[in-house]
Amino acid sequence: MAFIELDHVSHIYHAGTENEHQALSDVSLSIEEGEFVAILGTNGSGKSTLAKHLNALLLPTRGTCRIAGYDTCEEEDLWKIRQEVSMVFQNPDNQIIAAVVEDDVAFGPENLGMPPETIRENVHRALEAVHMTRFRKFAPHLLSGGQKQRVAIAGALAMQTHCLVLDEPTAMLDPQGREEVMTTVRQLHQERGMTIVHITHFMEEAVDADRIVVMDQGRLVVQGKPREIFAQADRMKDLGLDVPLAAELASQLRKKGVPLPQSILTDEELVAALTQ
Repeated sequence: MAFIELDHVSHIYHAGTENEHQALSDVSLSIEEGEFVAILGTNGSGKSTLAKHLNALLLPTRGTCRIAGYDTCEEEDLWKIRQEVSMVFQNPDNQIIAAVVEDDVAFGPENLGMPPETIRENVHRALEAVHMTRFRKFAPHLLSGGQKQRVAIAGALAMQTHCLVLDEPTAMLDPQGREEVMTTVRQLHQERGMTIVHITHFMEEAVDADRIVVMDQGRLVVQGKPREIFAQADRMKDLGLDVPLAAELASQLRKKGVPLPQSILTDEELVAALTQ
């Protein structure tokens, strides 16, 4: 069984009222332990609604969502699910509640009832993993946006989570902050084998994923490896999405008769292909 298993999941907001809105429609998706999956889609495509099902912030209107074998609709399994999967949201200021960084990172483990000595060790290791140890005594409001997001990630690591769900965590950050967060995410995946589900509007952030899932109007419309997805530049544009600049240039050049591989994703690959 996959680590995350959505089986024909639909979600309706305000069901049975005049404001009823179907945000997810018959979505089936499996994510293996240790996999890095990027979820793309325009505003209103259902990707954030999907993300909130992964740690039972939302429950399916129809269908089943299982995390590490636990059904999200089973209330007695809620804490187990939220230990397995932690979420990092778009606005870092909405996630930080303590006056000192290390106290904020300790908040989750304390709520799980971990022994004090375990909490101290987990907090130390978590801050070390996101390269924020020297800021442990800082007030969070003194940190940059990227540093705040890394503190939020550390809070998840301190709970010994196995999966990070990142809901547009870099949307409010400058380029340096985005790079700080994405470097941390890549390291957690590559060095710790952590399962990553990354929702983003930045196509370049999806390039490093093992698999890309594209949502449109509440449905899963296409999925595949980044090179497969971004080779379909015209289809992505029809869905209201961009592709990385190098992939877009390669697509335009192929239309002009330049013989370039379909798999180009990065600037370096495009330069190398043109040089040949």
